[in-house]
Order: sequence, then C-alpha cells, then structure tokens
Amino acid sequence: MSDTSRKLAVFPAFHKVAGRRVVIVGGGPEAAAKIRLLSETKAEIVVFAPSLDKDTGADLIAAHGDWRGARPASADLAGAALVFAATGTEEGDREIFALAHEAGVPINVVDRPELCDFYTPAIVNRAPLAVAVGSEGVAPVLSRHVRARIETMLAPSFGDLAGLADRLRERVGRVLKGSADRRRFWARFFSGAVAEKVFAGNLAGAEDEALRELEIDPIRSGHVSLVGAGPGAEDLLTLRAQRVLQEADVIVYDRLVPEASVAQGRRDARRIYVGKAKGDHAVGQNEINALLVAEARAGNRVVRLKSGDPLIYGRAGEEMAALRTAGISFDVVPGITAAFAAAAEAEIPLTLRDGAHSLVFATGHDADGRTLPDWAGLALAGATVAVYMGRTVAAAVAGRLIEAGLNASTPVAVIENVSRAERRAYAGRLDELARIAACPELTGPVLILVGEVVAQGNIVGAPAALAELVAA
Repeated sequence: MSDTSRKLAVFPAFHKVAGRRVVIVGGGPEAAAKIRLLSETKAEIVVFAPSLDKDTGADLIAAHGDWRGARPASADLAGAALVFAATGTEEGDREIFALAHEAGVPINVVDRPELCDFYTPAIVNRAPLAVAVGSEGVAPVLSRHVRARIETMLAPSFGDLAGLADRLRERVGRVLKGSADRRRFWARFFSGAVAEKVFAGNLAGAEDEALRELEIDPIRSGHVSLVGAGPGAEDLLTLRAQRVLQEADVIVYDRLVPEASVAQGRRDARRIYVGKAKGDHAVGQNEINALLVAEARAGNRVVRLKSGDPLIYGRAGEEMAALRTAGISFDVVPGITAAFAAAAEAEIPLTLRDGAHSLVFATGHDADGRTLPDWAGLALAGATVAVYMGRTVAAAVAGRLIEAGLNASTPVAVIENVSRAERRAYAGRLDELARIAACPELTGPVLILVGEVVAQGNIVGAPAALAELVAA
C-alpha cells in the first residue's frame, strides 16, 4: 500500500460550541439523531423545520432546544458555530448547503458526504475527555463499531480523572516550571497510583496522592528504562513499553528496531541511533553506556530501546552495571523475544510434554568450526534450541552436531524478519541447514530453530522447493 493511501483527507479537530448556536434543519429521524448527539454538549440547539416528528419534538424538549417552524434564511445561519442539514430531500439539502456557505458557516449534510464541510464522528463521551472516531464519511457503521470497542476500554471514571487534572493544572504549573517536569508528572498522574485510586472510586485519595507526588517531583532525577521493542511488528510492543516511550525525553535505539516502534515515543523526544551490525560497530558499547549515564545525569527520562527482549543478547547486563556504578536509577521493560514470535507465527510448540522438555536460547557467535558450542549437549539430549545470529556459522554448527551424534534428519527452521511483513520461513533437516541459511534471498536478521518440535509447525517451503530456490 502506498504512503499516499495512508494519508487522511480530513484533519480531525474539535469545535468549540459552548454557548454558541448550532442549527439543525429538518424535523425527521435524522434531525432527531443530531439533536441527541448535540445534547451531550453545551451548545444552544436551534431546529428549523415546518413540522417536527413526535420523537424529534420530544428529543428537542429534552435537550432544551428551540424550534423555529420554517425553513431558515441566510441571516438565520449567520454566526452559528455549525449547521446540520437533514431535510429529507436532495433539493432541500442543497438549498441549505448554499445558505450555509453564503453565511460562512461549516455544514454537515446527513448522508450526503459530497456536500459536507465536516463529518460527524462517533463519539465516546467521558467529559471533559472525548474520543472521536471518524471514517471520512465513507463507513459510519465501522466508526460506530470502533466506538463500541473504545466504550468498553474507557470506564466512566476516566472523566473524573480528567476533571481532577483540570482542577490541579494551575497548581502544577506553579510548582513545576519546566515543560519536561510537567510532562513527566502528568504521565505518572494518568498511568500510576493517582489513576488507580480514581478508577477504584477513591477521588479524595487520588487527589491526596497527586499532591504528594507533586511535592516530591521537583527532586526527582533522571532515569533510564531498558525497553524491549519486540521482534518488529509494532502491535507486539507491550502496553508498558508504549507508556514509557511516551514519557521519554530521549530515545536511544538499535539497528533492528523499526521506525514504527521508535515513532511510538513523543514527537519532541530526541532520538539517538546507536545501531550495531556484525563487524560494524559505529557506536561502541562503552560509548552507549556513557551516553545513557550522561543523559540521565542531565535529568532526562531515557529509553534504551532494543529489539526483542533487552535481557536476551541485548547487552543489557553491561548497561545495568554501568548505571548502577553511576548511581542512576533504571528499570527493565521486557519485550517479546524473536524465538517466541517465530514459534507463534509458525505454530511450533517450543516444548512438548512427550519430547522436548527444555528450551535453549543460544547465539551463533559462540560457535566455530572446531568445537561444539556449549549448548550442543542440550540439543543432543532433545532440547529445542533457538539460535540467534547464527546464519554465518550454520554450516559449522550443523556439521559438528551431526558429527557428535545428533540425527541428520532432525527438523530445523530458518526464519528471517520475524513478525514483519517481509518475513520468510523455511523448514528442512539438520543436514540441509547450511543450504537453507545460505539462501541468497535471506538478507535480514535470521533465527534458527533446531529440534523435533519444528516438525509440528506450519512453515511454507518444503526441502524440495527450497533446493530449487537455492539452485536458482
């Protein structure tokens, strides 16, 4: 899909309608729907129609609106915030459309998107919080379905949380002078202990907790979060990782972290690329450690964003040691490691009660052609082995395992670009591993799975087809 197809034809915005006239032209069911929608706002509702349906009249009375028993003139629309046309006929709608443009007022014509200056979204009302879902007028039923899902996610107490924030905003501004300090306070406010107390119905306790956090916030120092970005698909990023990214002042990220995951951070966060590839360490690990310490000492909230899980071949141990030595506070946000994502996509059970009782994470960097790697004994005993960064030594590993006694027919899988759109996965036998890993089409990061469990999976690319591919 092209980049253009992902661009919106509209710009979402919220109109200020409190104390202003919003005009509805029409007296039927479509007009009644707009009356009910606008009754959730502080707008002054005025309906123009020669007559009103019984239900429409009842809705207008409930909304405390006014009825004018005639079609409007241009002067009747002048100064209104918005106009809705629901006359029931195309001719009538076009007439109101022309009058609204003459008066310089934006208009929405019900069920006629070509005559709309704006579209009416499906709204989730948690005043003062509001969520609007739109589809540019082409799929209003879809918008309503999405709204229904959001309704279940946002408890009514979200409005109480937003109201508390509004009451405290001026005080927070007096205590916390810097925009970064205020941003961090509000990030904790909406996702921490304050929010938990609001959702539990303890509004007084929530306010006390917010004031307590406000007192200690000025003395807070910088902090580093070591965050796992998962294998690549942005929807495999955890909720905690998304929250921490939104709180970050600085994002330090690796080569294999996709831009879509980095983009989950705040738009104004500084982004520092420290990617390393085999044989090409543009930024050394000691430099990365020093960078994290320096940014935290400057008072920043730093996210060290790593592909997969930071504790699995992510050099997190060295970074944690450097942070401890420097006295910098840190936390670790786990991510979905490539082995788990690869197994899920290929429907491979990494352990089986009747066979594979253990799972080994290994790296190809600890293997060469002369000795068996340390994990080889577990593979010989029937463990499932996930080999990270093993493509360049696949031939040597396979040869030494077979020489040591592992059956040449042991199933293997080679998965490239786990969880991404450009993913490739090939299955075969251990004695075919060298050919599979050497496939010229495999240019991205590769994970190798070795073990009987691979035969349980569903991977496109039988050995015969692979042989043809390699030969080509």
